[in-house]
Amino acid sequence: MRIKMEVATAADVLDIVALRTAVTGKLAAQYGQGPWSGISTEKGVLFDMRNSKVFVARQRGGLIATLRLATKKPWAIDLKYFTACQRPLYLLSMAVAPDRQRQGIGRLCLEETKKICRQWPADAIRLDAYDAPAGAGGFYSKCGFRDLGRASYRGCPLAYFEMLL
Repeated sequence: MRIKMEVATAADVLDIVALRTAVTGKLAAQYGQGPWSGISTEKGVLFDMRNSKVFVARQRGGLIATLRLATKKPWAIDLKYFTACQRPLYLLSMAVAPDRQRQGIGRLCLEETKKICRQWPADAIRLDAYDAPAGAGGFYSKCGFRDLGRASYRGCPLAYFEMLL
């Protein structure tokens, strides 16, 4: 199976909202309310599209995954945990449709993301994940990201990950 990540367009906004909402709903149902159960909105996705690059993956015409890449450091990232580099990119808001999870879609999206980042050009991919059962830290470790440590931001436990390119 192959996945192609494409830059999202305005026509994708409602589908991205629906996908993110389905994912956060599943996490909330499985793990209870927490920072992972935030609400996605059309306004929020449009904001993401203006301030970063939002990507989507489709299969058989339907949206199966989305993520965004940003050059600007997100508020919860503490740089003291990361390797010094010239051009890091930050991986944010990755979501795979609940009915497509555990089928290798996320791993394939990350492989495509690495290709995109190398062409950007970037020299590292950085991210944070919730340091809780609802977090995806184990997934990122299995995909080759280095676990750099733990921090708490505004009461939210986070794990920091990095992949040097």
